[in-house]
Amino acid sequence: MKNLSYLMQKKEIPSDNLLVNQLMVGNHLAFRTLFDTYRNDLYRFSLSMVHSSTYAEEIVQDVFLKVWIKRESLNPEMSFKAYLFTITKNKTLKFLKKAANNRKLREEVFYTSQKITNVTEHYIREAELEIIKQKALDKLSPKRLLIFEMSRNEGKSYDTIAEELSLSPHTVRNQMSKALESLRSSLLENKNINLILLMALRHWL
Repeated sequence: MKNLSYLMQKKEIPSDNLLVNQLMVGNHLAFRTLFDTYRNDLYRFSLSMVHSSTYAEEIVQDVFLKVWIKRESLNPEMSFKAYLFTITKNKTLKFLKKAANNRKLREEVFYTSQKITNVTEHYIREAELEIIKQKALDKLSPKRLLIFEMSRNEGKSYDTIAEELSLSPHTVRNQMSKALESLRSSLLENKNINLILLMALRHWL
């Protein structure tokens, strides 16, 4: 596995798996890279609900503070993006409950335009998609998950994956086929997914 500093010097984009593994042992560069990668998405997601840049920023800071504190218990095989969105969603909802009982916060947060409401729905849907995807991925065996991540997230060909994992291209192709079949079945069995979310996930598979 290539060293994180080496990849950064070569301006290569390290995978979340590598970054999370490095974060788990306290690597500050890995933490900063993950922060820079996801900070804006999480900020916009939270902002779309709390309608305050100050509060949204505080929530995102709390999210990454929790990630740093809990770094040793992270699971590098799980989707880190989905993990972040889940934490952000929970912290934002907790804030909104607090705002409902505070007059000043209530005025800042709840009296907004329909346009903002539409943006909120967009980001909530994105967060739901990430959570649904992660639940489906969690059902894959470690081997199939690795092959799927290398193909979909890293854009590697079956031949490249086969070479790196010391497998035959046929085995990789077969495992990928079974992984996709399993993911499709998991999505169809998910009672919390509606037609709009299912259509949005088509490009993923």
